[in-house]
Amino acid sequence: MKATQIPFQKTGFFSNTMLDYLEQKESIKPFYNHFSDVNGFKNQLEEKRTSFSLETRKVLVSALKNQYKNVAISEETQVNIDSLSQVHTFTITTGHQLNLFTGPLYFLYKIISTINLAEELQEQFPADHFVPIYWMATEDHDFDEINYFNFKNKKVQWNRSDGGAVGHFSTEGLKEVFEGFSKQLGTTRNADFLRVLFTKGYVEHNTLAEATRYIANQLFAKYGLVIVDGDDQQLKEVFAPFVEQELEEQVSFKTVTKTIKELEENYKVQVNPREINLFYLSENSRERIIFENGIYKVNNTEISFSKEEILNKVKENPQLFSPNVIMRPLYQEVILPNLAYIGGGGELAYWLQLKDYFNSVSVPFPILVLRNSVQVISTKQQKKLEKLSISTEELFLNKDDLLKLKVNENSDIAFNFLDAKTLLEQQFLALRRVANETDVSFIGAVNAQEKKQLNGLENLEKRLLRAEKRRQHDLVTRITELKKQLFPNESLEERQRNFSEYYLEYGDAFIDALKSTLKPLDLEFTVLEL
Repeated sequence: MKATQIPFQKTGFFSNTMLDYLEQKESIKPFYNHFSDVNGFKNQLEEKRTSFSLETRKVLVSALKNQYKNVAISEETQVNIDSLSQVHTFTITTGHQLNLFTGPLYFLYKIISTINLAEELQEQFPADHFVPIYWMATEDHDFDEINYFNFKNKKVQWNRSDGGAVGHFSTEGLKEVFEGFSKQLGTTRNADFLRVLFTKGYVEHNTLAEATRYIANQLFAKYGLVIVDGDDQQLKEVFAPFVEQELEEQVSFKTVTKTIKELEENYKVQVNPREINLFYLSENSRERIIFENGIYKVNNTEISFSKEEILNKVKENPQLFSPNVIMRPLYQEVILPNLAYIGGGGELAYWLQLKDYFNSVSVPFPILVLRNSVQVISTKQQKKLEKLSISTEELFLNKDDLLKLKVNENSDIAFNFLDAKTLLEQQFLALRRVANETDVSFIGAVNAQEKKQLNGLENLEKRLLRAEKRRQHDLVTRITELKKQLFPNESLEERQRNFSEYYLEYGDAFIDALKSTLKPLDLEFTVLEL
C-alpha cells in the first residue's frame, strides 16, 4: 500500500466555493464560523460546551438505546453511546442517504473520515471524548436516488413503488435483487462475506432503515461508530420548539433568503428555501406544509390545519413533522453535542447558506469539514502510469488535455505552437503601435488580421495533433483505456463505483488501508495504490 496526497485544487473536480473555503478566502469567511483546523476545534468546543444541556444528553442516550435494542452492539459503540450523557463528550457527524448496499464509494470515505477525525481530536484534546456519528437520512423521499448501486459497470437496481419516507420502506423484493447480484460475485471468501452482509442486511430486516443500520454497524462498529435515526419521537420532542417557531415565524426562509443574496454575489447557490421548510409525514407520504390564507395545508392531500390545530399537533406528535434540507442541519445540531459536519462539496455548499439562520435561533454553527476523497490505483495500473510517464497530478487532467500533453511529449516534431503564438502576438502589438502613430483607422484591420492568423495557427496545431495521434495510436489507446478504468464516465470513481468491487478483491485490507490513510484535517485528495 502506498498513499500520495495532492491538493484538491489540482484535481479539477471541486467547485470554486469549496476551493475558496479551503483557502479561507475573505469572500467566503462571512458564511462559516470556525475553520476546520485544531484552533477552530478548540473554539468550537468551548462554544458547544456552554450551549448543550444535560437534559438533551439524557434524551439522546435514551433514544439511541431504544434504536439499538435489536442490534448486536459492539463494546466500542456501547461505550460511546453511554458517554454521550457526560458533559465532556462531543460528536463528529456525517450524514448519508439510505443507498442500496451503501451506494457510491464515498459513503465509506465519509464515515472513515468521521471516525478518524474523532480519533485525531481525542489526541489533541485528551480531557474530552469524541464520538463518530452516522446520521441516516431516513426521512428522505427521493427513492430514485438510492435504489441502485453500480457493480463492475452494471447497475444493480431495486424496483418498487415510491412514496413516503424511505426509512419506512419494506425490504420486500430485495431477495430477488440479491439473487441477481450474488451470481456476479464468484466463490471467494470475500464474495461470501458480501453475500452474508447483503442477505442479513436486506433479507433479514423489515425496513430500509433497519437494513442500512445493520450494514453500517457490521462494517464500522469496531471503531465505535454510532448510527442515528432522526425519525424518532423522543428526538423530535427536543426539536419541537424550533418546529413551532418555523410554523409561526418562517425564520429559516427569512434568514436564508438574506444570506443567499450575499452568497450569490460570488458563488453558486445550492438550495433555495421555501416559506415553510417542513414536511408532514403520513404512512405512505412525505409532503410539504404550505401556509395559505391563514391555513396550514399539506401539499397533494386534503389535510389542513388552523394555527392552533397545527401547533397542538406538534405538541402531541412531533414525529409527524419532518425537516427538509434547510432545517435538517439545525435538527441535527439541536439534538447532538456536535462540533463538526463532514460532507462532500455539494453538501457543505448548502451548509454555507445556513450560518445566519443558526445565529438567529441561538444554536452554534458547526465546523464544516470537506470529506476525504480517494482515487484507488492497483499496483498494475501504477506501473502502466509510470511506463507512460504520467504523474499523479497529470492523471487528473481531462482526457483530451492529457492526450495532447503526452502525444506532444512523445513527438519527434520540435515545433512549439505556444512560442509561435507568442511571437505572432508580439508582431501585431508592434503593428498596433505603428497604427496609433500613423492612422488609427488601421487598428481594426490589424486586429482582424491577428485573429485570422491566430485561428490559422490553432487549426494547424489541431491538424498536427490529429496526425500525431494517428501516428502514436498505441500510446493514445493505452492512455484512453487507463483513464476509462480509473475515471468511469470521466468522473471520480468514488461517485460511480460501489465498495463491493474493492472488497471482493482486497477484503478487509481495503477498509484497513482507508482507515490508516485518511486524514480529514490535512485537506488533501488521496491517491491510494493497493
